[in-house]
Amino acid sequence: MKFGATARRRAGVVTALVAAIVALAAVPAAAHVTVNPKEATVGGYAKLTFRVPNEKPAASTVKLEVVLPEDAPFASVSVKPVPGWTATVEKRQLATPIKSHDSEITEAVSKIIWTADAASAIKPGQFQEFDVSAGPVPDVPQIVFKALQTYSDGEVVRWIDEAKPGEEVDHPAPVLKVLPKPAAPASAAPTAAAVASPATGDDGDGWPLGLSIAALVVALAALVVAVRRRPAAA
Repeated sequence: MKFGATARRRAGVVTALVAAIVALAAVPAAAHVTVNPKEATVGGYAKLTFRVPNEKPAASTVKLEVVLPEDAPFASVSVKPVPGWTATVEKRQLATPIKSHDSEITEAVSKIIWTADAASAIKPGQFQEFDVSAGPVPDVPQIVFKALQTYSDGEVVRWIDEAKPGEEVDHPAPVLKVLPKPAAPASAAPTAAAVASPATGDDGDGWPLGLSIAALVVALAALVVAVRRRPAAA
């Protein structure tokens, strides 16, 4: 049984659609610059890891810039060295100083720039992580770190979009959610034994008990002496 021209055309269309669906399924989801962990606690120090994947098939990532928000400054920021990368830290004066360990901080880090040497760029299909220690964590709902990723072909991808709840954006900025401090545990109530236990002292029960023991010792000593002096029976 032979297929007609119409059947062959239909079969060709179906085959093309199946091939297109398979090709789309094989395309990986676009990765983006992220910060890990996703949460930190108010007042604590956090180790923040910025993960940078290379998304281009024919270019390498040669620079990363991370902007720290002006409205949520950190009093202390330190950068972990990454082999083959040079870190540059920029600072700005604070309009409102912040306190940390009984001292007043008048400037804070505004931007960190990592630049790769020729052999250490993030190549296609690879990623790199950049660690930062920062604190104390400001008392805000969340901290948005805008990031700029520069490729060897000159393209700059700006990961700066702030998504609203339930919304998706093309270039989301790394976001750190800030958790409140845990509530302090309530003071334990005194136990019944502690409440019922009488105090001992000069006006307590310790003095009469001591007199009773001393009297008993004296009586036993007198009894021993009397027994020893008793004449032996004939």
